[in-house]
Amino acid sequence: MSLILHITQSDQWQHAKQTGTYRGDTLDSEGFIHCSKLEQVVWVANSFYQGQSSLVLLCIESEKVQAEIKYEGVDGGEEFRMCTEH
Repeated sequence: MSLILHITQSDQWQHAKQTGTYRGDTLDSEGFIHCSKLEQVVWVANSFYQGQSSLVLLCIESEKVQAEIKYEGVDGGEEFRMCTEH
């Protein structure tokens, strides 16, 4: 089992559980949902979510994702996973 991780606000996740659909903050605006590997998630949390409360960490089994999973390079050479809408 391979996990990808995604940080989101608790209220967004609660809404997704009620509606049965999760789109994240970026699926509509950027065409994908940002995800990371286990060894990247602390850096992501510190870089983009510092000082925020009510966050949840979604642990996603990549084998169950129906959308295409791609890797995106960022400054510094790291590659992050992204799930695109299908």
